[in-house]
Amino acid sequence: MKLKTCHHQDATGWTTALPVALDGPQTLVLAFGARELADAPRVFDELRTAFPRSVVVGCSTAGEIAGALVHDGSLSVAVAHFEHTRLLLAATDIGSADQSGAAGRRLAAQLRAAGDDLAAVFVLSDGLGVNGTPLVAGLAGGLPAGVVITGGLAGDGSRFERTWVLAGARLAAGQIAAVGFYGRRLRVGSGCDGGWADFGPERRITRSDGHVLYELDGKPALDLYKSYLGDLAQGLPGAALRFPLSIRHPVGDAQPLVRTILGIDEAQRSLTFAGDMPEGHVARLMRTTNDNLVGSAAVAVAQAAQGLGHAGDALVVSVSCVGRRLVLGERTEEEVETIVEGAPAGAGHIGFYSYGEISPAAGRGGSELHNQTMTVTVFSEA
Repeated sequence: MKLKTCHHQDATGWTTALPVALDGPQTLVLAFGARELADAPRVFDELRTAFPRSVVVGCSTAGEIAGALVHDGSLSVAVAHFEHTRLLLAATDIGSADQSGAAGRRLAAQLRAAGDDLAAVFVLSDGLGVNGTPLVAGLAGGLPAGVVITGGLAGDGSRFERTWVLAGARLAAGQIAAVGFYGRRLRVGSGCDGGWADFGPERRITRSDGHVLYELDGKPALDLYKSYLGDLAQGLPGAALRFPLSIRHPVGDAQPLVRTILGIDEAQRSLTFAGDMPEGHVARLMRTTNDNLVGSAAVAVAQAAQGLGHAGDALVVSVSCVGRRLVLGERTEEEVETIVEGAPAGAGHIGFYSYGEISPAAGRGGSELHNQTMTVTVFSEA
């Protein structure tokens, strides 16, 4: 693998010249940028001109990660040329969240048809009009066992108004893109950790529909959540990023999942989440500390780098939740610096702050939709 990372801001342009010599069908161009770039997409025209034969994919963010720094209003780019790995870009539109499972199955069909040596998939989805749980389930269910699926949901700061996904020449809302990696010499490591802790009473989910939560213990979910937030409730849905919910099945010892609110419906007194909120599960509020968040980033990168060694260049992609950034505030770059410190020597690092993270998690088996986690994927070749 040959790898270069670049960063662009309107005021200063590109930090380094685009590595046009790396262009080719086995080159991946990852681009994570601010929402407003879609309104003046000149920079994406530059990418397409520089890399006409490459697989170009990206999404909007709640903050762009470039090396050990976090930016807003910019574009963070990695250009990775694989020597022994084939790439395929699959894409599909999604009109509403109830189409998420079908969208995942469509992507899986495109990817599976391209060969039986599929090793990994990196997926980027619209961040608002999707239910990440059936999306990932539909994608995983249509792929061979053992394929590593990572990625995330596009962001829009703490505004929750509109997101976009870039798939080749098309930049649009309501789009999902997935890159398939094919070959026996690809090495992929993944890590996922949160650093959050439950507090307060458990409450049963008594009425829900997919990712929309209507009632907890028979009471309107929005009313109950507002009572916990107090004065902070005026800042919903953004304020909810500081207090996610954990959900788990009440029987057995399954690890809980974390869910973050994407929107509220005052008329229905409901909360909309990034992933499923199954009836019968129990939910609790969560909180964290800055040190716990930074520590969880160290855990995630250690998981991702474990056993990979160092076989030339490596691409490290971090997807962290916007809620973590809001809690960390001025200490946000500490968790990003932790990723760089724990990554393989000489690796290139980019990423973004998201509305949901997709990754396997220790002790849970296959890939799932997470919230409030730091997820890390490391790509290299033997």
